[in-house]
Amino acid sequence: MSNALTPKSIRPPFARYSHGVEVPAGKRLVLCSGQLGIGPDDAIPEDAGAQAELCFANIAAILAEAGLGLKDIVRINAYVTDRAYMKPYMEVRDRLVADPPPASTLMIVSGFTRPEFKVEIEVIAAG
Repeated sequence: MSNALTPKSIRPPFARYSHGVEVPAGKRLVLCSGQLGIGPDDAIPEDAGAQAELCFANIAAILAEAGLGLKDIVRINAYVTDRAYMKPYMEVRDRLVADPPPASTLMIVSGFTRPEFKVEIEVIAAG
């Protein structure tokens, strides 16, 4: 199990994430490329929350190939194309990630490779 690092000497996190995560010696790391909200049938939902669901479903499939799951995520980098998409993304993230929560960064970006994409998520998992 990873160890959440949230020192009392600094401001607590703004949302449900840890300031840092320590991965114990001997754990394997899996690094996932950024996943977009697109299904295997090339369908892209309009809703940012639905796109975040697909991102995490894709990540879960990648992690499963290594015998890991969403509970093993220790780091998330997430990107949304509008401030309005932060809340739907965070609601999905908070429902799917384990306790203690992973280290996390969320950025607002100008866009992705196709204009219909609103969310992209990349992770590091340890198991």
